[in-house]
Amino acid sequence: GDRLEMNFPAQPPEPWPPSEALDEAMGAKPQEVLGHVNCIAVYESESRVRALAPDMAKLVGLSYEGVIATAPGDAVDFVSRYLAPKFGIPEDPVTGSAHCELTPYWAKRLGKESLEARRISCRGGELSCRLRGERVLPWGRAVKYLEGVIEL
Repeated sequence: GDRLEMNFPAQPPEPWPPSEALDEAMGAKPQEVLGHVNCIAVYESESRVRALAPDMAKLVGLSYEGVIATAPGDAVDFVSRYLAPKFGIPEDPVTGSAHCELTPYWAKRLGKESLEARRISCRGGELSCRLRGERVLPWGRAVKYLEGVIEL
């Protein structure tokens, strides 16, 4: 139907040093900073992540590929926002690949392998995420917008 499941390698994040530049760019100091590919800024609540007003010009100046703001959710296991303005993506509406880092973190923190997540961008979306060994399986509702064939 309109559900799509992806299968990606897990990218468990590691602790990163705090950064005043990150605090300033995000407009709030996170409780914890981690990363693998992206910088993950962990905040105390969904309302804090929702209220963030990131300075995109300052985010472009950071060395991170992107910044993922996340927190425990009010009605789901966790919420997130993904910001990558240096790649022309001020805020991605729903990013399956960001959950390659988020799912291992939240699975460990919450002690569960199946998680419910909500992207709280302007468009937003909900994902179910499963951690299966070294793989992450995010799935949710999807709308097909392109179909094609690639020959190698």
